[in-house]
Parts: sequence; C-alpha cells; structure tokens
Amino acid sequence: MYEIRIPKSRIAVLIGEKGATKMFIEKNTDTKLKIDSEDGDVIISSEDNLKAFNAQDVVKAIGRGFNPEIALKLTKEGNVLEIVDMDDFAKTKNHLLRVKARVIGKEGKSRKFIESTTNTHICVYGKTVSIIGKVEDVTIARKAIEKLLSGAPHGHAFNFIEKSIKELKTDLE
Repeated sequence: MYEIRIPKSRIAVLIGEKGATKMFIEKNTDTKLKIDSEDGDVIISSEDNLKAFNAQDVVKAIGRGFNPEIALKLTKEGNVLEIVDMDDFAKTKNHLLRVKARVIGKEGKSRKFIESTTNTHICVYGKTVSIIGKVEDVTIARKAIEKLLSGAPHGHAFNFIEKSIKELKTDLE
C-alpha cells in the first residue's frame, strides 16, 4: 500500500467524469485507489506490490499536471517519470517565473522542441518540471532543462540535446 499527496486542484482530473479516469487507472494498473478529495491524499493498494508501486508514478504524474493518458504510459516497460524542482534553481518568486518561462519558451516553443527531439512528454506545473519517457531520453531532456534553469542560452541547451541524441544513436549501432 502506498500513500501520496497530490494538489487539490488535480483531484478532479484523477477522478475524472463520474469516476471514469479513476476506474481506468485501477483497471490498467490492477490497483485500487482511495482518494481523499479534502486534503489530496491518495492511497494505492494492490495484491501485487510492484503494480501498486507503478501506479504511484501514474498518480504522481497526474498530480504534476499530466493528462491521464500520458501518465498511463508509465505502466509500459522502460518509461519513467522524472521531476525537476525549480526551487533548486530560483531564489525568489520573480526568478521562479523567469526560469519557468525559459523552459516553456515563447508560445511553448522551447518545451515543444525538447519534447519532440527527445521523444518525451514535459509538463511545467507549479514549481516543478516533470518529464515522462524512456530512461535515456528523459536523462537528456532533464539535463537540457537544468541547463535552461541554470541560465544557459537556449541554443546551448538545444545543441546539447542534438549532440546527446547523435551519441546515443551511435552507441546503439
């Protein structure tokens, strides 16, 4: 049994219309979810401890802003959830807004570029940047995002992605 807390504003997304999302997650992860909508606590239980553990990441991803369909990709072998805390990079509220804007980019272009080149899903929510994808791809995306959060020029971060992907493809050949 696992217990995690998600933001109250994400409870409705986790439950879904008439409980549809909750039931869909339970069915696809072979778990039971007990949701306390007052404080955002979610208790995950299953006969199989590994399934309950995996469902924990799905619930956490929904809590970090992902839609349930993308969050359920975490049930597939090799996919992981990585969460970067922007508080580690920002000293003030205004600084947090600036670093968040750097990751998102004008009209979402930076986030979309990182997603498309690394084949990941990225969600900027609250004080976190969350990434879903294959381990290698998430690692590259995380490092690029951390470069942006640290103040590196966008071109530098994007070149890092392209170079890392070329190296990864070379290693796989």
